[in-house]
Amino acid sequence: MITKRIIPCLDVRDGRVVKGVNFEGLRDVSSPVALAEYYSNCGADELVFYDITASAEGRKLFTDILTETASKVFIPLTVGGGINTVNDFDRVLKCGADKVSVNSGAIRNPQLIYDAARIYGNQCVVLSVDIKRVGGEFRVFARGGRDDTGIEAIGWIKRGVDNGAGEIVVNSIDTDGVKKGFDLEMLSAVCKAVNVPVIASGGAGCIQDFIELFNALPGVDAGLAASIFHFGEVKISELKEKMQEAGIPARLV
Repeated sequence: MITKRIIPCLDVRDGRVVKGVNFEGLRDVSSPVALAEYYSNCGADELVFYDITASAEGRKLFTDILTETASKVFIPLTVGGGINTVNDFDRVLKCGADKVSVNSGAIRNPQLIYDAARIYGNQCVVLSVDIKRVGGEFRVFARGGRDDTGIEAIGWIKRGVDNGAGEIVVNSIDTDGVKKGFDLEMLSAVCKAVNVPVIASGGAGCIQDFIELFNALPGVDAGLAASIFHFGEVKISELKEKMQEAGIPARLV
């Protein structure tokens, strides 16, 4: 049986890891380099590194910090933020990323997913989608959750997979940072729509939230979280032991 992955997320702004609630009220946490090395050594299955203001500020991702972070990590590293062209994919991969996450750049140019997958392979292309309920509909938001695009989310995700995205990160803005559990309704809709790995993001507050996620939705491949790991509220080793006890396959260090 395939093990379920536990993925800490490093939201980076101005070279520091930050975390907020519902994508707002960001506060400083730590150095991305130190935090990445810590997670790499303590049982994380992968890491996600987001330069969260690159798209909103219309600039490229900080490659110097990324390069240093990648040098400390010995697990798969997914990187996103300001990815707008195939050249951005190339630049980030050369800094040490294993996979590249595209969000706002794909909204502006859906062809980007197809072009990147053709050059680097589907396994390298991760479509990250920030989703919020608007009028009873799952809606895609852009620029770090700032702008309502008017795009219906499930159809957008299906289109991204058809274009070559090999993995989907579902970021629920409604549950982000609230710590009351993953958005199971939203994740269920995504899992039913696509046949590529789905990563759940937004809402984890305790170990039980991960247990409930994987038990309720066996189609979800991984759980991603930030603040509960950053602030020591949940230790990855303990989380994985509890997952094993609950019959959920996990890689133990």
